[in-house]
Amino acid sequence: MHVLVTADTMSGSWTYTRELVAGLVTRGVRVTLVSFGEIPMPEQTAWMEHLHGLDYRPTAFRLEWMQEAEDDLPESSAFLEGLVRELRPNVLHLSQFCYGDLPVNVPRVVMAHGDLVTWRDAVQDRTPRRGPTKWYRDTAVRGIAGADAVVAPSAWMLDRVSAAYIRPLRGEVIYPGRNPIFFNPYISKEDSVLAVGRLVDAGKQVFLLTQHEHPVPVCIVGSEQTVAVPRIPIRADVKIAVAETPVAICGAQTEAQLRALYSRSAIFAATARYDPLGIQALEAAFSRCALVANDIPSFREVWGDAAFYFRTNDAASLAESIRRLNGDRAMRRAYAELAYTRARERFTSKRMIEDYLSLYRGLLAVRPAAA
Repeated sequence: MHVLVTADTMSGSWTYTRELVAGLVTRGVRVTLVSFGEIPMPEQTAWMEHLHGLDYRPTAFRLEWMQEAEDDLPESSAFLEGLVRELRPNVLHLSQFCYGDLPVNVPRVVMAHGDLVTWRDAVQDRTPRRGPTKWYRDTAVRGIAGADAVVAPSAWMLDRVSAAYIRPLRGEVIYPGRNPIFFNPYISKEDSVLAVGRLVDAGKQVFLLTQHEHPVPVCIVGSEQTVAVPRIPIRADVKIAVAETPVAICGAQTEAQLRALYSRSAIFAATARYDPLGIQALEAAFSRCALVANDIPSFREVWGDAAFYFRTNDAASLAESIRRLNGDRAMRRAYAELAYTRARERFTSKRMIEDYLSLYRGLLAVRPAAA
């Protein structure tokens, strides 16, 4: 089987793409990966080096949510059509709505991992009133209507996309997965809290952690994207005083640094009001962190009773939840074990790849790709 995958290099979905592509290739699938947005740095593509059967084609075409994306769409669509004619893949796995109606005789799977309309609906009280353009909405509707299948990372997200645009011909829920081998759940935990996200990101809203005093140190990693190993160590050199306990604001971390933070932290604060993929919470669970999660539908769906929830978007409730878990070590360890077990049982990359292969085969059985 040959799958052509499109990807976005400018968000946390790049980690998702990494798991998808690596998993498909190791299962014997030939993959052509086409990225849009910024050309990735070498450290972002180092994982591709030993993947035999991967053909990577980076581009700098604008992503559909970017300004002036409308100007790029005809050229980027023509580029993809040309690749399909040249390479003749069996399936297109598209990370953008706008290519869902690409006029090619190949099954098209669109991955709905995030978009402007559902994002705005979730964070509307913290954003300007100006919404997505009519062009963006119309383009998304055409892409969803033209896709053979639309995959969402949760039933909640599939429902939101259907309500915001149009109900897809075929909607599927495939939960994100990570490879547990990347994380160390066996290191002794420190009394500390970790969160990932930029302070200005209304969707991640990690700023909730800066509004009340906490009984333990809090570290906020200010970027979802990992960086190359620097010449000098990255340190948490910006701190916000919250009563007696400072909140450390770190810059982007290397993969090794971020994994070490997950491994040492006792609690992970999943503060987001909009986080369809939920990759950081999943990584924390594989590192055996107790999850303190915002009480939103997507977190409830994914984590069930394996997370300790605070009142929706409530900084005081978040602070109280951290105090409770820190004060009851047995409960904290129990929640860490619940999150770890749920991640191992439900959210591995192996399970995700099996779900995608099943979907691809089903689409090929219904409408074989052009010979």
